[in-house]
Parts: sequence; structure tokens; C-alpha cells
Amino acid sequence: MRVYISIDLEGVAGIADRRQVNRGTDDYEHSRTLMAGEANAVIAGAFDAGAEVVVVNDSHGDLCNLRPADLDDRAQLQIGSVKRPNGMTYGIDTGFDAAMFIGYHAMAGTAGAVLEHSFSSATVADLRVNGASWGETEFNAAIAGGAGVPVVLVSGDDAACRQAAATLPGVRTVAVKQGLGYRSMRSLSPAEARKVLTENAAAALRSPLPAAFAPEPPYELEIDFLTTSMTEYAAVVPGARRPRPRTVAATATSTEELNRYLASFLDLAVHGLGI
Repeated sequence: MRVYISIDLEGVAGIADRRQVNRGTDDYEHSRTLMAGEANAVIAGAFDAGAEVVVVNDSHGDLCNLRPADLDDRAQLQIGSVKRPNGMTYGIDTGFDAAMFIGYHAMAGTAGAVLEHSFSSATVADLRVNGASWGETEFNAAIAGGAGVPVVLVSGDDAACRQAAATLPGVRTVAVKQGLGYRSMRSLSPAEARKVLTENAAAALRSPLPAAFAPEPPYELEIDFLTTSMTEYAAVVPGARRPRPRTVAATATSTEELNRYLASFLDLAVHGLGI
């Protein structure tokens, strides 16, 4: 069995404030330790359940947060930029049997959710596919599903877990904290969170695997940006449309194309910051 783990940081136990997730603050180094602890907990559960290969993909920020020496020696680590398109699911393919999304957060605009956003808190107000708002969990699950890989475990705050369960039938969820607001929470201790994650990772792989999340194409992608200048930059992508001043849209016929549109829109939109 080959297992793919995508790990973010905002949904890790003990994380509540943006200072904790931004490189260069006095809190960041400790957050890297918390992130590695949850990664190792899930790695342990996967190997307990009989996994032969476990690949961990660093999926936060610059995609280079995990210190290699902190990770369980049995796992393989993917870190660094540029991992494009969509570095959160980079390298996932038909060779994997299951995926796990750890430390994930709720989609942009979710009330009471810890550090909620959809790929970029600096640019994205809402992201929709075929009319439904998607966050990173839903989008990344569709990319995994395009490769036939089911998501068997999602962890994060309670809002992230509710959203995952609503979209991914059969997925196991672990809420390591309860969101009290954008920058506030009630959390399990790191030790307790890791214990529960190990147990649930093993249980998810020992149970019958759910079907992969694979909506039928075509995929109508729409992103509402925070400013019109961001949309002006994103709209130069071939095939893009601009149905509203702050919205860019495109039609994809495969999850690979959908992934490339997302990466292109996000990478270009940042040039509209501060204009």
C-alpha cells in the first residue's frame, strides 16, 4: 500500500494565529515542530496498518516548512518550491492507494473557523467549481480523485472536518481543535492530537477505502479576487473569462487542466497586490 500525505499548518493542534504560520516570526519554529509531530503521528498510523510507502508533501506557504531531520525515517518527504501546478497535491498519481489531508483548514468565508482561507488569504475571496464553493480540501480531493486516489482521512478544526465530511462520503475526520473565531480556538494538546491521529490513520487504511471524489467534467472554475487589479492580471491566461469585475473564470475538461488554471490564476493575481 502506498499512502500520500498532504500536510498544511493552519489546522494543526495548537495553531490559532497568523504569527504562528508565517516564516520569520518568533512563533514559527515551534509551529514547525508541531507540524512535524502530526506528520509523524499519521506516518506511524499508516505503517501500523501495513503501508509500504508513505510520501509526505509539505503543503503550507512556501512548501518548505518541515525540517527533514524531524520526520520519521520511514517516510519520503517532498518539500520546496516551485511544485506546480498546485503544490498541495504535487506528485499524486495512480500509484497511490490512499491520500490523507492533515492540518487542513476551512474554506474562505467560514464563520468561526481558524485561519480560514482558500489557497491565498491575500487574494481569494471565494473559489467555486460548477457553482459550489470549494476550499483546499474539496479542490485537492478532486485532483486526487482525478488520479483515482481516495481521501481517507482529513484533520483540522471542527469546521474543516464538517466541510470534508459533507463533500467526501466515507472520509474519516479528526477535529484536533474547535474554532472559536478566526484567530481563536480550543485545542487538544499536541500529545493527545497525535495519539488520535495515529489511531485514525491506521483505522482509515484498515477499513474499506471510500470511492475517490471524482466529479464529472467539464469543470467551471470561478475565483472571486479581492480587487479588480488582481483579476486584471489573472484574466490574461489563455481561455480565461472575466464575467464580473473581480471574478475570473475558465472551463476545464480534466482535473489536470483545472489544476493548471488554478495555479496560473493565483500566481498572476499576486501581481495586483498593492495596486
